[in-house]
Amino acid sequence: MMVEMVIDGIDIPEDGELADPADDALARAGQGDRQAFGRFYDLLSARVFGLILRVLVDRSQSEEVLQEVFLEAWQSAANFNPERGHARSWVLTIAHRRAVDRVRAVHAERRRDVVAGAKELATSPPGVEEEVELIVDGSTAVHGLNELPEPQRQAIVLAYFGGYSQREVAVLVGAPLGTVKARIRDGLTKLRAVLEATR
Repeated sequence: MMVEMVIDGIDIPEDGELADPADDALARAGQGDRQAFGRFYDLLSARVFGLILRVLVDRSQSEEVLQEVFLEAWQSAANFNPERGHARSWVLTIAHRRAVDRVRAVHAERRRDVVAGAKELATSPPGVEEEVELIVDGSTAVHGLNELPEPQRQAIVLAYFGGYSQREVAVLVGAPLGTVKARIRDGLTKLRAVLEATR
């Protein structure tokens, strides 16, 4: 008798073989099946939105990025190869990249505003300096994440921005739990060093 356990909608048979319904739905969507893509969206949209919202904080921008992510997923579904990874990891990677791009765009826009208003900064009411400092700190954090090797960055993003447990991260990235724990630990150590070096 085959024993199965379920982690966040993923059936894991006793032999360790992963049967993820999102993989099947995305593969069918890649063949033009709109209903399968609807199922793919239903399976993952809440998790993807949670990741985006953690990065962006702003709900309306997060909703826009969610639409962009699933539009890209629909347009690229035919290129998805389940042998190279799971659909969940694939779409979360797209979501993270798009959310970080949006943070950079917002940061660049704010930086332009700060530069344009530099002359007024000295006469501005209290609070402007604090806002500028927050903008710079957010940029430093994004820069720090981008300095990490991809496996460490992916594990940290899934665990801290995606809300996954370390065991779930291990399933998503297809790595042993111990490896994922080491990636997160080493990545956080490097991230802390990058952030301290910029202070």
